[in-house]
Amino acid sequence: MDEIRNKVAESGLITLSLEDYYPRAKRMSLDIAPWLYEGIILREKEFRAHLKEHDWLQYKEACLAVYCSEDAIIPQWAYMLIGTYVEDLAKRVLYGSPEQLEMLLMEESLAAIDWDQYKAKRVIIKGCGDLPIPPQSYLSIAMHLKPRVKSLLFGEACSTVPIYKNKGV
Repeated sequence: MDEIRNKVAESGLITLSLEDYYPRAKRMSLDIAPWLYEGIILREKEFRAHLKEHDWLQYKEACLAVYCSEDAIIPQWAYMLIGTYVEDLAKRVLYGSPEQLEMLLMEESLAAIDWDQYKAKRVIIKGCGDLPIPPQSYLSIAMHLKPRVKSLLFGEACSTVPIYKNKGV
């Protein structure tokens, strides 16, 4: 009887999962639209009253996305005021949507990787998972790896989509 061999293990393929780099910090968002007069106008006195009454402690150690879901003109000082309330509490604060916060956190996480460790390697980027990895992260990892790897694939070892092959490595 023939010996059973693990061809995937013998192939030298390295599988990377973006979930391994997913920041585990609590994420929260603050939509200031409910604090606008008639949903479109920011009145300073009322805005400051909302800020004073708001429960800021809920953002302790959280990554916070601050935005306005209404199409309103918000003066820059309004976001500055919010910053003064959360500066000592939140781990990270971003003006932008929760989706933009996810992208920023993943970009920061990916920027900390020593990409040279993948020089001349065959790398598979795992595609399925349980965490909400932004599409931008897949674009970013491809851009980091392309100048370094021998080949870049997407999927699982048993079924991959070729992304890039460096014929010179």
